[in-house]
Amino acid sequence: MVTARTICIEVSPWKLQFRMTTGPGLSPWGVCILGGAQQEKWSLQARMSEPTSTDKEKKKPPLNGRRALPSNNSNAEENEVPEMDAFGLIPRGFNPKDYLHVVDIHMFKEPYEINKQQHHTDKYYNPKLIVRRGQPFQIQIDFNRPYKPETDQFWLEYLIGRYPQPNKGTYIPILVGDVLKPGEWGAKIIHKENNSIRLSVMSSATCIVGKFRLYVAIWTPFGIIRTHRNSATDTYILFNPWCQQDAVYLDDEKEREEYVLNDVGIVFHGDIDEIKLRSWSYGQINSRDDNGVIAGSWDNTYTYGVAPSAWTGSVDILLEYYSSKQPVRYGQCWVFAGVFNTFLRCLGIPARLITNYSSAHDNNANLQLDFFLDDEGQVDAKLTKDSIWNYHCWNEAWMTRPDLPVGFGGWQAVDGTPQETSDGMYRCGPASVQAIKHGHVCFQFDAPFVFAEVNSDVVYSRREKNGAQIIEKIDTTHIGKLIVTKGVGTDEMVEITEEYKFQEGSEEERLALETAVMYGVKKQSTQDAMYQPQKDVEMDFQVQKAVLGSDFKVTITFRNKSRNSYTATTYLSGNIVFYTGVTKNEFKKHSFTVKLEPLMSSAFDVIITSSEYLSDLLDQASFHFFVTARINETGKILAAQKATVLEIPSLRIKTQGEMVADKEMSVIVEFTNPLKKTLEDVTLRLEGPGVLKTMKKEFRQIPPNSTLIWEVKCIPKRPGLRKLIASLNCDALRHVYGELSIQIQKP
Repeated sequence: MVTARTICIEVSPWKLQFRMTTGPGLSPWGVCILGGAQQEKWSLQARMSEPTSTDKEKKKPPLNGRRALPSNNSNAEENEVPEMDAFGLIPRGFNPKDYLHVVDIHMFKEPYEINKQQHHTDKYYNPKLIVRRGQPFQIQIDFNRPYKPETDQFWLEYLIGRYPQPNKGTYIPILVGDVLKPGEWGAKIIHKENNSIRLSVMSSATCIVGKFRLYVAIWTPFGIIRTHRNSATDTYILFNPWCQQDAVYLDDEKEREEYVLNDVGIVFHGDIDEIKLRSWSYGQINSRDDNGVIAGSWDNTYTYGVAPSAWTGSVDILLEYYSSKQPVRYGQCWVFAGVFNTFLRCLGIPARLITNYSSAHDNNANLQLDFFLDDEGQVDAKLTKDSIWNYHCWNEAWMTRPDLPVGFGGWQAVDGTPQETSDGMYRCGPASVQAIKHGHVCFQFDAPFVFAEVNSDVVYSRREKNGAQIIEKIDTTHIGKLIVTKGVGTDEMVEITEEYKFQEGSEEERLALETAVMYGVKKQSTQDAMYQPQKDVEMDFQVQKAVLGSDFKVTITFRNKSRNSYTATTYLSGNIVFYTGVTKNEFKKHSFTVKLEPLMSSAFDVIITSSEYLSDLLDQASFHFFVTARINETGKILAAQKATVLEIPSLRIKTQGEMVADKEMSVIVEFTNPLKKTLEDVTLRLEGPGVLKTMKKEFRQIPPNSTLIWEVKCIPKRPGLRKLIASLNCDALRHVYGELSIQIQKP
């Protein structure tokens, strides 16, 4: 069952808060993740102090049952448990050592021992016992003498958070019985030898996810004696996709290996016509992955921080926050999604990273992006506020949704880079992907916004001098053109567009849209505006693929389908843009008039030189071209837009020596400067989960056409297929990246 909206897990003295559907009765203790934003600066934010009583009065939860601010408690706070609960007056001669008492408790918590092996937690670099709920694990108790079941009575007590209570699932006494019931708390003796007994302990499949404290309580005639507080017996209990009773149960073993255990994924970026990919190290099995906080920046200024494109994975970000307790600078949507994926998989929630190409940022979720044209047919930047992201990354988490009707469980969209507020906070999801596809946007949480991201129309309009609004074009297919994720067990791209929406123009798609409108998504009416689409002439254009530093061309094609001759006054605007679709500056402006012969097609080239764009280029080398043409004889306006990215040089990675676990080998990274200027203050990063820890090296200068070579010696720790990931970053050149898959052999 899933009814609460807080994931709980201990995270050292610090805590993060993040809305997510989890098990019933979840306590407020533990870690959560939360997207926060202000003036286009998003961050996963930590809450580190209790609110005052005045603050609590001001921040009352809304009446709809959704807290604007999650509860502010932590597993780091725990109360003392008495080691002796007396039944009354204790006689003077009473000595607890005269009764059965615990000498030691063995948790079998080493990676090679039974618990972590059976619970798929052997790769967590953590000395504590880590198990998954709803699945038995073993502990051994050593007493001062042999245990006699006919006279001795003991039980286990698992506690979490402050002020544990049985009715909240935060205090769980477990009597020793003969049978373990699936998915319910229980314990039974499976082996006795001398003074020791071995227990098989079953946790509930719906218990709180977090760090539990273990006590052994023994009954005596004068009171209950407990073991003293011992952090070595703390037990982390995670979600369990292998357990049928768990809310995150996934029935396919290959999918569990991919969406829970795989610690390297793929981020797809670029644009719809030039899809690019890079690997991302989730590192959910690395040490000290306690929590992470990221500050976002979308203005190409990364002062006192690291450019988002320089990161190769989540581990560096998490360790930096762990040591500084300050927001880590900087991230953008794929970085937020990568770190979010780390959290979800670390907790045991199946998760994957999603990329939506041509993603709508619709300010009011009216399923319409408005582009306003002036009298000349050019975009009016002052009036046009909506934007189209080249791509946008979010996550999907797999879980049941008993708070929704049957059929809306499974993948849920959750966005670590929320673009608009939801109930007063910057957050987005979990929204049922199935509900989004069918237009059932009445089901929480934030489904209307996600629906608009993949289903909005693009409307080009202009206002005449008499005030009449003329709609020149409505494009119903530009937004959400392609939605992809990494394949299971492969690095191949898998299209999942049809999981979010039906095929454009189909009856099902129209029905989903009508359903969304019925449930309150306000699709703006065009009845008050004149819409007479241009049918005689069609216009499109293509952008030539080009490498950074080279010239390229834009080819504009007209097709005159009529028997009339026309002249078209054409405008091309070339803009350097952030991948979010926001323009930094216009670097190319070109106009010309063409004659369109009857029933003929005509093509015209516009040359873009490297000198026009290099000086103001942004880190993703992303351009946006807008072409408009006014048919002089009819006054009709044609409009089209396209985003494109330049090909950026890559890093070359190779190895030397035998690739065998526990044996030294070399990794070599090479890069040649393709620009006609010297690169300065260059940073190289290299990471390889299971092969080497993240390493960083600074280079003061790289002259034009020169090649740098960086050799790193390392000793791989784990055999199997591994991936090396490298990135290069400097002010003049970003998103330079390389990777290499290698097979590490067993010794």
